[in-house]
Amino acid sequence: MDEQPLADGIAAQTRDRARCMELRLVLDAAGIPSEMAFEGGWWLLLVRGDDLALARAELYAYRAENPSAAPLPPPAVPRFGGGPAGVAAYALLLIAVAVLAGRYAFGADWFSAGRLQAGRFLAGDWWRPVTALTLHGDAGHLSANLVFGAVFGTLAALAVGGGVAWLTILLGGALGNALNALVQAPSHAAVGASTAVFAALGLLVMHAVRYRHALPATPLRRWSPLVGGIVLLAYTGTGGERTDVVAHLTGFIAGLALGVPLMRVPAAWLRRRALQSGAAGLALGLIIACWAGALLSSA
Repeated sequence: MDEQPLADGIAAQTRDRARCMELRLVLDAAGIPSEMAFEGGWWLLLVRGDDLALARAELYAYRAENPSAAPLPPPAVPRFGGGPAGVAAYALLLIAVAVLAGRYAFGADWFSAGRLQAGRFLAGDWWRPVTALTLHGDAGHLSANLVFGAVFGTLAALAVGGGVAWLTILLGGALGNALNALVQAPSHAAVGASTAVFAALGLLVMHAVRYRHALPATPLRRWSPLVGGIVLLAYTGTGGERTDVVAHLTGFIAGLALGVPLMRVPAAWLRRRALQSGAAGLALGLIIACWAGALLSSA
């Protein structure tokens, strides 16, 4: 039967009116409100944005129980922009902080003021979970986080938009650092963007889980994104003598946690330029505010 890939907000679309009515009855039986519309030669089965994932799941379950029915097309996963700009800002920020820290700009010891020190953070240095994300021990450390951050950041931007992605990655990294400080000894110190990089990985896993219904209906395939994320965490996050394994784990968990409510934000909202720009501005403002607090405290 002649059908097209799904679009956001459209549970199904087909050339056949009877087929559309059949699928609408399936949703009615599941208690999901829907309506039919005819546009450009296609019959569209429309649902509310909050019901879209559930509606698609019901239709795929119906298809699995009725092999003789016409096949449904795989659901289209929304894609967003802003990736290149976000990666450029990320790289410039890390390089700028590296240069300023190396030159003791403003007469301050940036590492002493900004690194994550568990005891100092718990004693009231609120800025450290954020500022520590922008500091790196050497060129190799910086280069690795630039590469992995660019990759995961680009993918996250495709999933939720550049501004929202990088704000979530920053918050996930900061939350991961805070959780790390809570479970470490007061003397524990750490720097590096890797906690935020693994927060990005957690966000990507949650996005993949959100759209797992695009995969075949077997539980193993549907939950394979989460399994894959855990495997990748274990493979890339536990090597090296100076690797802070706990920070990578807490960053990953923070990314998963922040991804849960974020995946419920309608795609139409994420397409709003004002939302993406505002999120990007908030991320930059948070970093500036935290470094201002760090440098003022060390003056």
